[in-house]
Amino acid sequence: MLLENYQNQGLLTVTLVNGQTTTAGVYAYRGDLVLKEGALREGSTTDRKPPTALFIHSALLIEGDKIKFINGLLPTLSLLPVFVEKYKADIASDCVALVYVENISKPLQVVLEGVSYQLLPFKEGLVWNELLEELYIEKSELKGQSAEDKVAIAYAAAKTYKAKGEVVSLAEAEAFTFIVVKDASVGAI
Repeated sequence: MLLENYQNQGLLTVTLVNGQTTTAGVYAYRGDLVLKEGALREGSTTDRKPPTALFIHSALLIEGDKIKFINGLLPTLSLLPVFVEKYKADIASDCVALVYVENISKPLQVVLEGVSYQLLPFKEGLVWNELLEELYIEKSELKGQSAEDKVAIAYAAAKTYKAKGEVVSLAEAEAFTFIVVKDASVGAI
């Protein structure tokens, strides 16, 4: 099973959901997905330092060991090709990908390895809540559903989602990036 393989490789972290939906053979995951593993600790062949790059708050739907739905947050557009390179063998050709990117200024679409990635700007908030709002999914539609089935409901809605951005190359998309400045005044005072 794909998610089990990822777990064994240490690619899943901060896991919120990892299980089968009510549809046999369809699995859902929500959590952080490792893009760049940390270096091995000195003298170890298995123990790693924390990852250096993550696909944050990701949601995946897997059917037949292929990723059919991808959602989450990339801190920078430059991590999109990293994600694609690392996971391309597992991504279905008809995958629906709605990816929030922190450093883009407008919605865009980029096609990589035959899959169209719909890129959406992200300012703040919870990625999952932003996705539900973007797909016009009411909380009442999710009431009483398992956490895994909630991901399946998001996937079903995403299949009919009309992309807002123009199709551009990755190089052209880079023109719409900016440097994100984080506000340091967070936390208790």
